[in-house]
Amino acid sequence: EVQLVESGGGMVQPGGSLTLSCAASGFRFSDYDMSWVRQPPGKGPEWVSNIQPDGSTHYKIAVEGRFTISGDNAKNTLYLQMNSLKPEDTALYYCATAVSGRYVRGQGTQVTVSS
Repeated sequence: EVQLVESGGGMVQPGGSLTLSCAASGFRFSDYDMSWVRQPPGKGPEWVSNIQPDGSTHYKIAVEGRFTISGDNAKNTLYLQMNSLKPEDTALYYCATAVSGRYVRGQGTQVTVSS
């Protein structure tokens, strides 16, 4: 079964850091374009970052320079290192991909940035 499970969210003060994890099962994540998506409270989903099978990475302008996407092939796990967090980064974060033409996403992990 293809599955994505996120962890690592929490509450942090502005300027703080968090690292999110996305454990993949049922497929080898490094073979696919993997994305992090977030949904702020009361708003629609927004793409944050993605990493392609060739290792190239892309970021939403608002997070570029603060967030880093990476993966551990041995653990079949995707990460999102988030530094210099701002209140506007508050959202439900989830990882997503398309496997065999089917969109797959995890349940998400909540990130709250507040003083």
